[in-house]
Amino acid sequence: MAASIACCWRVAARTSSITTVRSMARPAVQFRPAARAFSVTSQINARKYTKDHEWIDLAADKTTGVIGISEFAAEALGDVVYVELPAEGKEVGQGDAIGAVESVKSAADINAPIACKVTHVNTSLEEKPGTINQVPEDDSAGGGWIAKVQVDEQGVKEFETLMDPEEYKAFTATEEH
Repeated sequence: MAASIACCWRVAARTSSITTVRSMARPAVQFRPAARAFSVTSQINARKYTKDHEWIDLAADKTTGVIGISEFAAEALGDVVYVELPAEGKEVGQGDAIGAVESVKSAADINAPIACKVTHVNTSLEEKPGTINQVPEDDSAGGGWIAKVQVDEQGVKEFETLMDPEEYKAFTATEEH
């Protein structure tokens, strides 16, 4: 049966390569696919970190972001048993406490990486605080993010002063759990 399948493939290959005979009365017309000119705006978020182990993803338009704690912090805390979330609508300055994380080992404040206004909180963390241990840097629906925020010009300026992922990795390499 394998031989008959191979034979069919060879016949199909030969028939698909047959060229069309052109009439001498009409010149051949070349087909060009229509080109669509449009621009695509990158939706990639830029992520930066603080020395207190929070992260923020800033959207490409630099008006919104998502805040959470780093994998390093989640690992250092151990099993998270409670997350205090910020109030929606709360306006905070850089470094202000917006919530807290409690684990079996210790507790820590969650600080705003930049000046911002809290627009949404991850209420699923109230029922499943351990999500922070599993996926602390995931900003999707099932992730361990803390809050979604609105950012103004001051927040964007402060964002530029934070550590990029490579700088943060070097910073945490010098820290002990």
